[in-house]
Amino acid sequence: MGVLDHVSEMFDCSHGHKIKKRRQLQTVEIKVKMDCEGCERKVRRSVEGMKGVSSVSLEPKAHKVTVVGYVDPNKVVARMAHRTGKKVEIWPYVPYDVVAHPYASGVYDKKAPSGYVRRADDPGVSQLARASSTEVRYTTAFSDENPAACVVM
Repeated sequence: MGVLDHVSEMFDCSHGHKIKKRRQLQTVEIKVKMDCEGCERKVRRSVEGMKGVSSVSLEPKAHKVTVVGYVDPNKVVARMAHRTGKKVEIWPYVPYDVVAHPYASGVYDKKAPSGYVRRADDPGVSQLARASSTEVRYTTAFSDENPAACVVM
């Protein structure tokens, strides 16, 4: 810290005013059940008037709402849940190409839209158990990809 910084802090005239940080433009994807056009209208109006919202797009068949703007995701979810009275959560799905084991228990979800599986980094989802080194050694010994595998099979 230089002398100039030290002197400027001594003669600071802001009197405790804090500088607000600008929020960054974010895309918030939310899962909320929408059955009819009335539900869609209610969901859209619940977040359209929110400060910082730039656009709202709905995908009723996937039960997905996308909100773009300078907003806090938790505040958007809380406001939508309060205004609509519906169960609202952050979009829990990712494309199945992204996940290493898309059909593992806890990741595969029957209710997910086609092409999507549940996000594996959710704390409520049980992680796929990792195989021990002896299990890996036995499975690779009889694998078709291993050229030095046992030919008894």
